[in-house]
Amino acid sequence: MRFGIAVLAAVALVPAGAAAQTKAATGPAVEGTWQVDASSVAGKGPREVIIRADSSASWGKETVRWRLPAEDRIMIALGGEWETYRMKLKGNKLTLSGGDLSEPITLKRAGPPTPRPDSVPVPPDPDTE
Repeated sequence: MRFGIAVLAAVALVPAGAAAQTKAATGPAVEGTWQVDASSVAGKGPREVIIRADSSASWGKETVRWRLPAEDRIMIALGGEWETYRMKLKGNKLTLSGGDLSEPITLKRAGPPTPRPDSVPVPPDPDTE
């Protein structure tokens, strides 16, 4: 399964810039610590995804950049390219599908995001690098 590569696995076009990638007035509040619903994932992959307002998302040792192009889409920068996923946010559940996922993945909000360590940079935006 490519969830680790796919997301926020977690985890994703608002104009470039950190301010535009935060919780915009028109966008859903996706920031937080999310845990994968074990029943929605087969195989190995990260079980926790952290989506931060600084446009970074992390799981395990992987850190990527995300953005919201629309209320029902999230883009994740992986390997210098954007991957786009359909996104459904309902209460404390976030479901991702499409992109390189073979089946939908559901995550449940476990709390606020943890800070990104200063030693871990936000990956570059493929559109500007």
